[in-house]
Amino acid sequence: MPLTVEVVSAEKVWWEGEARSVSAPAMDGDLGILVGHQPILAVLRTGTIRIDAEGADNVEMDVTGGFLSVDQDRVTVVVDPTTSTDSSASSSQAEAAPERNQ
Repeated sequence: MPLTVEVVSAEKVWWEGEARSVSAPAMDGDLGILVGHQPILAVLRTGTIRIDAEGADNVEMDVTGGFLSVDQDRVTVVVDPTTSTDSSASSSQAEAAPERNQ
């Protein structure tokens, strides 16, 4: 069973879908999230979120901050509005294709 991942900001849904893993730049160090991860709430620092998407291209998103929540294989990432992505990946499960936010 894969992770259910949602990456959002106040303006939009950046990406959502199923993934094998998520890595994110937390304030205390990089986090690696796999299926079965313990519940966690972490503050994000500037860095890159990497999503190993299930059945789609991997996604990389540059973030300047935000937070990440994991509970029962559901990963929710709330990012600051200055987030951007250079990924050309899109998922059939995504509400909005990743795009460059300037």
